[in-house]
Amino acid sequence: MWIKPLETGDMLDTVFVFILFFIALLFSIYSKISILYPLLLGLICFTLLSLLRGYSLPALGRMMLAGAGKSFIVLKIFILIGAITAVWRACGTVSFIVYYGMMFLNAHYFILSAFLLSCIVSFLLGTSFGTVGTIGVVLIILAKSGNVAVNAAAGAIIAGAYFGDRCSPMSSSANLVASLTNTMLYSNIKNMVKTSTIPFILSVIGYLLLSYWNPLQFHDSQIAGEIASSFDISRITLLPAVIILLAAVFKLDVKHSMGISILAGIFIGIFVQHQTWGEMLRYILTGYTTNRTGPFAEIIQGGGLSSMFNVALIVLLSSAYSGIFAATGLLRNIECFIEKLSQKAGVYPVTILTSIATAAFSCNQTLAVMLSHQFENTIYEKHGLSNYQLAVDLENTVIVISALIPWNIAGAVPASALSADAGFIPYAFYLFLIPLVNLFIKNIKIS
Repeated sequence: MWIKPLETGDMLDTVFVFILFFIALLFSIYSKISILYPLLLGLICFTLLSLLRGYSLPALGRMMLAGAGKSFIVLKIFILIGAITAVWRACGTVSFIVYYGMMFLNAHYFILSAFLLSCIVSFLLGTSFGTVGTIGVVLIILAKSGNVAVNAAAGAIIAGAYFGDRCSPMSSSANLVASLTNTMLYSNIKNMVKTSTIPFILSVIGYLLLSYWNPLQFHDSQIAGEIASSFDISRITLLPAVIILLAAVFKLDVKHSMGISILAGIFIGIFVQHQTWGEMLRYILTGYTTNRTGPFAEIIQGGGLSSMFNVALIVLLSSAYSGIFAATGLLRNIECFIEKLSQKAGVYPVTILTSIATAAFSCNQTLAVMLSHQFENTIYEKHGLSNYQLAVDLENTVIVISALIPWNIAGAVPASALSADAGFIPYAFYLFLIPLVNLFIKNIKIS
């Protein structure tokens, strides 16, 4: 083993590195620089700090590899997500969902409809960013043209986008949590559905009232017309999404169901949308593109393996951090503090506080999840709580809380795509009701 006890000397160097890392993260977000650069800088700084504490470079390399190994299962999912997002765009699945989703909209209940529609799309796509980048952008265009408050609409859309980001079988974050906690994905989803029922109902009521105060005053059908003229949106184009839903019902391995969905989408793209085999392969690698013009033509482009490259690197770097932190004990003082606090305040309240701190510090959802898991894993074991309880509590805290931190890319990127700002946060009812309602329920059970 390469783990050495952390000296209880001057901790100023550790504090300095953490502050430097946090400042670099904030600078990258506000300067719109890829978060990969501060993550890489932080990894270098923590490596140098560990070298000063007596660890050898080969040992640190083994720590990083051990941490990165935890993410390999998730990286396979990323590859499939990249492929499926491009194929669904090319074969008309996304266009079908957007087209008929717009038919579902009710001008008098626009914000509620936007929330529910975003929930459906995010569950099918499994990604908050993908949901916001497709149906979310369409909805915000309609909101602007219909004089609906942008932040109110954005709050509903982002909240709905994280419905699927949290509990879809295709969600990278759901698969990451399952991998970290060594739990079954579909069992976690079942627990997530149970613990989100009341927050979901309360959110629907809140968005119903918000819709009453912010009705859609004008409904532009230009995008619907563009979709109908650009794609064959017959029912067969929905088959790739139906495959995912049926696989979830029968609890099939998500990797197998995504692979079958991709194959179905390829054949539909070729024989229904009249794409070529070469074009479909290119879309899978670099993302869907089109020569058509119009608002929807700009929105629908994207996906592909290339779109997952940065995300995969973020996960790998975050996993390397996790490996160093776990083996060197750089965070041991914080872990001890959190453990003592959990004995006084309770496990779940401390999990909420830990999630707020990690989401605020790390500025991205992936590293926040890994840090929260590292801090809470031992605590749950000592309190006799199962890995499944830890998994659902992480889903009910750090996954959704990350999007509520103004400088965390989990919320900042979707807000920017929707031309909104941090003002969307008070309207993202579902995101803050999940941790709060579950805190209330747990306190009642304890009482």
